[in-house]
Amino acid sequence: MRAHVQEIVFDCADPAALVRFWAGLLGGAPVDRSPDWSYVDPPEFVRLAFQRVPEGKTAKNRVHLDLEVAAVDAAADEATGLGAVRNGGIVTDEQGSFQVMRDPEGNEFCFVTG
Repeated sequence: MRAHVQEIVFDCADPAALVRFWAGLLGGAPVDRSPDWSYVDPPEFVRLAFQRVPEGKTAKNRVHLDLEVAAVDAAADEATGLGAVRNGGIVTDEQGSFQVMRDPEGNEFCFVTG
């Protein structure tokens, strides 16, 4: 059996706000299906969906997105303007560079090059 990724779902407190952050970061039009469920279909990417849950985020993500960009620092600056927060500094090694980020609800993701 082979499965196909239909969407990646984030648990969150405010789906409408979080979908707008990710739409601003990746492109696409945010859709609010209900007060508890929003999604965006970014160009050339799988759908990202956001579902309201009662509990808050309490630990590091077990899975995160690595987003390839032309310039890590410029991407991080743009993301902070949308509401993201840098987590530490840019790390560079022989494979390239990355910056760990947190979206407005604390979900980790990385900007990467190389």
